[in-house]
Amino acid sequence: MIYGYIRVSTDHQTTENQRFEIQKFCEKQELSIDCWIEETISATKDLNKRKLGRLIKRIQKDDLIIASELSRLGRNLLQIMSILHHCMNIGARIWTIKDNYRLGSDITSKVLAFAFGLSAEIERNLISQRTKEALARVRAEGKRVGRPRGSRNTSKLEGRERYISQKLADGSKKKEIARRLRVHRDTLAKFIEERGLNSDDMDQEC
Repeated sequence: MIYGYIRVSTDHQTTENQRFEIQKFCEKQELSIDCWIEETISATKDLNKRKLGRLIKRIQKDDLIIASELSRLGRNLLQIMSILHHCMNIGARIWTIKDNYRLGSDITSKVLAFAFGLSAEIERNLISQRTKEALARVRAEGKRVGRPRGSRNTSKLEGRERYISQKLADGSKKKEIARRLRVHRDTLAKFIEERGLNSDDMDQEC
């Protein structure tokens, strides 16, 4: 099996760029994705709570996971190394596009996994530090930071209940409705559940 793995951290990010990147790579390599795994979740979350965690548990020898970059797999070195180590032990493969990594059983693969993971972690720490310094400077200038009070609980789908209900009644898939409304399908599913709108089950994960 060949899996295409896509992860974004928030609903404000799109998965389309990663999907396009993986598809173009597969065309050049004459490969075909058997199953797409998409999720909107921070990689700092426990791996067992992520779709990637469920995939890692069922992956088998000679299976291949293709991702845009190693940082899509995890947000720290230990997590990335744990995933690579598990796949290496069972003979599964992980390929990434941007950092051109190919997981194998040779020592070069192990060294590269460590180097790329460490570099990604250092970069994230530097970005985080620069962000904190910028926010501290803004606060020192007396400016407000963050979202306006009360905006966090305001759904971007508010007022679209009738449209969503009609589309569901017409047989439209949730993924298509979410794309038209420019939200992630998990956001749409949560909104439907909270509002008690009629719908079929979410598209099943492969």
